Amino acid sequence: MEIKIEHLDKFYGKKQAIKDLNLTIGEGMYGLLGTNGAGKTTLMKVITTLTKKSGGEVSICGVPVEQAKEIRSMVGYLPQDFSMYGSMSACEAMDYLGVLSGLTKAQRKERIMPLLSRVNLKEEAKTKIRAMSGGMRRRLGIAQALLHDPKVLIVDEPTAGLDPEERVRFRNFLCEVARDRIVILSTHIVGDVEAACEHIGVLDKGELIFNGTVEELLSLADGQVYRAEISRLELPKVQEMYQVTSILTTGGTASIRFISEEPPAFSAEKCSAGVEDAYLYLMHMERRGF
Repeated sequence: MEIKIEHLDKFYGKKQAIKDLNLTIGEGMYGLLGTNGAGKTTLMKVITTLTKKSGGEVSICGVPVEQAKEIRSMVGYLPQDFSMYGSMSACEAMDYLGVLSGLTKAQRKERIMPLLSRVNLKEEAKTKIRAMSGGMRRRLGIAQALLHDPKVLIVDEPTAGLDPEERVRFRNFLCEVARDRIVILSTHIVGDVEAACEHIGVLDKGELIFNGTVEELLSLADGQVYRAEISRLELPKVQEMYQVTSILTTGGTASIRFISEEPPAFSAEKCSAGVEDAYLYLMHMERRGF
């Protein structure tokens, strides 16, 4: 079971959103990182047949994306802007989407309530969607994406706008789902990928600039991350000189983590790189043309 992408290109007019992308994604959780506008959503829409590629080949389990009906039977998708009619209840929305997916009445009856229970919405089955919190709606979105029991689940910025507790619950659920299928988590939130994914791809301006394990990403910034305490007055100058990855201020002091390829010009100690450090280092190096 795999998604195979070879020399994928996607143009919107003269603008190239995806550039000669080559990638194979296997079973489990795959994190796709990148800033807004990096091409993540475009890639998701090509895989789910919602937009046509301009060139290259994309297949899921050996089936090319040109066979849209078969691909859609294998893929569940939670878009960033998922929404349903606010006047529907959770159960009504699931039933409606099940009809659109071609499920029989017996299949819908068999699957809907267990799925709502699985995403902790059983008690909200009759709650109108307009009365649900953002977290509830995202969980309903996952339930609808799993309704036809897909081999591939793609979620686009699923934790955006959720509170910390909801984010952790959501990530844990995705990890559980990924045990027997491919799950692609597309996000710009590094912490979500660090907590849930073994393999990571990084997109920048439509190009895949990294594809590998978390450990391989961390190794890129090995020996390049420092920690120091400086005066808050010095902070602007330090930010001009170095890529600062975190700042914690207390009174007149700032505790910072930053990236430097050479020993810094002030007192600082090396520290182990985190995924966010490594990601920012990678982006910094890419934009410098290395």
